[in-house]
Amino acid sequence: MTNAAATKLNAECCRLGEGPNYDRHTDTAWWFDIIGQKLLEHRFASASTVIHTLPRMGSILARIDAGRQLIVMDDGMYVRQIAGGQLSRLAELEADNDSTRSNDGRVHPSGRLWIGTMGKKAEDKAGTIYWFDGVAVRTLYRDITIPNSICFSPDGQTGYFADTKQNTVWRVVLNPEDGTPRGEPEVFVTGDDLPLGGKFDGSVMDEDGVVWNAAWGSGSVCGFAPDATLVRVYEVPAAKPTCPVFVGDKLNKMLVTTAWQGYSEEERTADREAGYTFVLDGNFRGVPEPDFLPRT
Repeated sequence: MTNAAATKLNAECCRLGEGPNYDRHTDTAWWFDIIGQKLLEHRFASASTVIHTLPRMGSILARIDAGRQLIVMDDGMYVRQIAGGQLSRLAELEADNDSTRSNDGRVHPSGRLWIGTMGKKAEDKAGTIYWFDGVAVRTLYRDITIPNSICFSPDGQTGYFADTKQNTVWRVVLNPEDGTPRGEPEVFVTGDDLPLGGKFDGSVMDEDGVVWNAAWGSGSVCGFAPDATLVRVYEVPAAKPTCPVFVGDKLNKMLVTTAWQGYSEEERTADREAGYTFVLDGNFRGVPEPDFLPRT
């Protein structure tokens, strides 16, 4: 375990904090409380957080430009106006299936988006991973129970994804021009590789190709090198970390969302920091989150 200062942000406790994204242009972090149907906006300059209520469950956000964001909710992909919060739907996503919702996702360096869906009750194999370019929605992988760990190498040539239920992360060779798969996925790491146990949740990749994973249930973030060896492990002050993202002007810090979903009252009492959002000062080597570049 590597020691790193962990700062709790001045922000509301989330039942299921997820989907963090960092806008380096404005020094602002965004993340969701999926179950609470909230979008949280944390402004580091003022150490203040604004809460935006959403009409549906949301879980993925990406910057489009200075005035717009892409948000994925349980029935589709939306353009959100940052000033005012107006939403307009770009495309449907399992809109005819009220039992599923979006979960993990991330923008590929090409500007295209991978999106994972899952059953609202984590029904077995109810999820799918999709590719989206602003117009077309393509199915990549079916029969996934809890899609997570979607991230990409900085050169766009390798993609990663997990099924939390199977506790396995796969990697796949990609076309760097558009982020579509060029081959079949292969196993990258499994639950046996998690030093403190837990299950693979969200991940982000640094400039050296290290996959940093939030290990649900273990209170830790683990870094795996491209050859799958363990690089470092950082403690998170809550047992259920959900997803990391790099923040700060040098992208050398890591924001980690957490959750208390599934806890009994006694478990919540025992894990008092569950659901809060933390920043780890670990001298990371992060890369900027790509903007979503919609094809028109």
